Amino acid sequence: MPLAETGLLGRLVRWRIPGTTAHVPFGVLFREPPFLALEERDGVLVSGLVGRIWTLRRDYPVLDDPAQFAAYDQRGSARVLFGHWVEPAGEGRWALASEARVEPLGLQGRLGVGAVRPLVRRFGPLVGSEGLAAAVRRAEG
Repeated sequence: MPLAETGLLGRLVRWRIPGTTAHVPFGVLFREPPFLALEERDGVLVSGLVGRIWTLRRDYPVLDDPAQFAAYDQRGSARVLFGHWVEPAGEGRWALASEARVEPLGLQGRLGVGAVRPLVRRFGPLVGSEGLAAAVRRAEG
């Protein structure tokens, strides 16, 4: 599903990751730089992102493999992990689940992550509303 189909959520993603187009599908977004697919298997995608996530510049080092993500420890930045998976919801139904974790690195990293925390609190629920509503529309349409 392209970012454009998710309204405000898609616009916010494009604002936070400069250079991202409205037509890129989420499945591609989480597999290409600045993201790195850390684990992929049937119904599961775990992606990582590192850098100074609070800046408007594209300040995300490109990583080549999951070992680099695990070893990344640049003070003044952060490591971010995104997990997306499907799980049984009973009677042949499935539910889409999504979770993100952020690890600030060093004092400057904690300050930077703290600066974007109000944005995440305010707009994080869009993943469950706009993102999932768009997925349902696509599945039913």
